[in-house]
Amino acid sequence: MIMAYISEKWYTIRRRITMTELTQDFTQSLFENYNSNAKFGAVENAVTKNGLLNALENRESHAANLPVFSVDLTNDPVSNQKQSGRCWMFAALNTFRHKMLTEFKLENFELSQAYTFFWDKYEKSNWFLEQIIGTSDLELGDRKLKFLLDVPQQDGGQWDMVVALFQKYGVVPKDVYPESISSSASNQLDQYLNKILRQDAQILRELIKNGGDVAAKKAELLQEIFNYLAMTLGLPPQKFDFAYRDKDNNFNKVEGVTPQAFYDKFVNLNLDEYVSVINAPTADKPYNKSYTVEFLGNVIGARDVRHLNVDMDRFKKLAIAQMQAGETVWFGCDVGQESNRTDGLLTMDAYDFSAMDIDFTQDKASRLDYSESLMTHAMVLTGVDLDDAGQSVKWKVENSWGDKVGKKGYFTASDAWMDEYTYQIVVRKEFLSEAELAAYEAEPVTLLPWDPMGALA
Repeated sequence: MIMAYISEKWYTIRRRITMTELTQDFTQSLFENYNSNAKFGAVENAVTKNGLLNALENRESHAANLPVFSVDLTNDPVSNQKQSGRCWMFAALNTFRHKMLTEFKLENFELSQAYTFFWDKYEKSNWFLEQIIGTSDLELGDRKLKFLLDVPQQDGGQWDMVVALFQKYGVVPKDVYPESISSSASNQLDQYLNKILRQDAQILRELIKNGGDVAAKKAELLQEIFNYLAMTLGLPPQKFDFAYRDKDNNFNKVEGVTPQAFYDKFVNLNLDEYVSVINAPTADKPYNKSYTVEFLGNVIGARDVRHLNVDMDRFKKLAIAQMQAGETVWFGCDVGQESNRTDGLLTMDAYDFSAMDIDFTQDKASRLDYSESLMTHAMVLTGVDLDDAGQSVKWKVENSWGDKVGKKGYFTASDAWMDEYTYQIVVRKEFLSEAELAAYEAEPVTLLPWDPMGALA
């Protein structure tokens, strides 16, 4: 009787969701409706000749977002991550660079993004192997195990993950550990590292099943990974000399310095004083609570990724407060949305789809819920334009795509665009209220691995 009831219920559901085919009559009606609107033909000619976004570009968005800001912290030359997904590292190292250029009167100076990249790959490999060991009881078809195996590691990351690397490995000047082909264009490096890691996952799972020495085998596998990284990216320095002339032509030199000691001397920031603040207005994430994400991290033993969720008005006020105090802001956004890359404009009216009779009506929460948007890129807020009431009008953004895009690599984001497509900032704890700091430090809610707030920039 129970089986009969289940079968009947399933049949009822199946009838309710019967698929509807596209008939020739229906499709013919679409042809006729399209041809009856002369505007569509004009738009068709423009788009097929010039491309979708070029044809729909809105000239008025340029005039409304001129790159002039009441708070403007830097015009330093921008960096270039090239064909790699290291924006989160570039953004963090750029915030350090701003500080160093001012304090030590440096010119044309960059910290090595490739050095941080090496140690991230190394640590992510260990992180992955540890997750594989920890999930060895799961069947191969389990969604969480599949999540791990689909992308054992990638270039992207989060703020707390880059902090873990800086605190453990320090930093070095770019001249000490320069770019390589594999750091500037990481596709092949990633392809074969993931191939190694998936094979290692099989080796460890089968070894656990058979009661073998997992620790010894893992050490052997990590040696192979270290060798691979050193041969593709270059062996990272353990000590080095650093000499420079400042803007006043004074000669300075430090000898035999470690990357950790270099960080302490030249960067000298207590990264434990910085927190990740997000704006995720979805129903499952109440404001003024902290969140972490399962399986998200890179350095075993480091602090967990943690976000404090606040409303957008408070979110922007925190970013403004830090810039008014003279410090730039690491931030994460969905940079591909409404983005005019050539002219460096991030505005809600960059393109006019009304010419196609298309209206995008999803709000920020709906875009997150329906996988239309999530954080894809990290950059640096280096300025903001405030009106007479102290409210933000537009924002200055330092990108890491070189100086051939935007205004010598800088972008302008309208305030409305920031509201809709910015998800994360990093600010000092001193700018949080007591209640916000308590919420950040409270036991976080753990989100599923595939939650959009676990997206890697």
